[in-house]
Amino acid sequence: MLTDTPGIHHITGIVRDAQTNVNFYTDVLGLRLIKQTVNFNEKFTRHLFYGDETGSPGTGLTFFPYPAENDGRIGKPQISTAALVIPPNSVSYWRDRLVEHDVAVTGPTERFDETVLRVSDPDGTKLELVTGDSSVTPWADGPVPTQHAIRGIFGVTLLSTNIFVTASVLETLGFELLEQAGDRVRYRAPGDRATVIDLLDRDVEFGREGAGSIHHVAVRVPEKEQLYEWHDLFREREYDVSRVKDRHFFHSLYVREPGGILFELATEQPGLTADADLDTLGQSLFLPPWLEEDREMIEGQLQPLELPSAPETN
Repeated sequence: MLTDTPGIHHITGIVRDAQTNVNFYTDVLGLRLIKQTVNFNEKFTRHLFYGDETGSPGTGLTFFPYPAENDGRIGKPQISTAALVIPPNSVSYWRDRLVEHDVAVTGPTERFDETVLRVSDPDGTKLELVTGDSSVTPWADGPVPTQHAIRGIFGVTLLSTNIFVTASVLETLGFELLEQAGDRVRYRAPGDRATVIDLLDRDVEFGREGAGSIHHVAVRVPEKEQLYEWHDLFREREYDVSRVKDRHFFHSLYVREPGGILFELATEQPGLTADADLDTLGQSLFLPPWLEEDREMIEGQLQPLELPSAPETN
């Protein structure tokens, strides 16, 4: 039986340089590099996962680095922004930290009942640091003092070509309409983290996928068996839906809804720490069993990657 999603599982973006991506998300934002692997559909492309200590569902930012990728352009239909949770009393710390690292920051501004700082990563991916409560225990061995550390995903903002259809999809998945402020319509899932999806009812140009664009947002599903039920439901509605895929760390299903947004539905198990040593997460290239025999060839095609530097404080 289908159940409402408790919230977002992870957010995946496209960038250009893997090393620049690692340096920003670990050294500046203080997230843990949980997993370095490859795109299971394109084995010569890296796939980098960041999150809390264990890469819990609801904390994951993942990126595909394509060194020759052109710049993307934010527009419809796209996920325009990924938002991360910071403690309410950490706004000044983060503004100062970002400035010290030569990262342009806008804000703070007030939105609904939260305070927002806006930044872009080195490839132009739009990010927000948003004050709020979270059940997530932050990564304690990073460069950011624990009391200020990022506590997982806050949510995403969508630019749909059909806001009404996309809203209907959100409600089907289990998100409920919460409130509206100006052209921003907020939906929230019933879980304890990574629960917010905002729709912007805004007239903007069409976007272009490329470096700095967000490829998809994944929502959490309890069991693999539910993915088959979701597949049948979306197929009955004649949506563009994939088969159920084995992502080793989870099983997933992709659906491109009529508003143009690509959603992934991903199981919470077995998780990014399955068959892994917690102390050495992200320290070496992981390959799923079906690619292991090609390890030497794959490693030879990937750009070298220097692992995160030692913490500067904490």
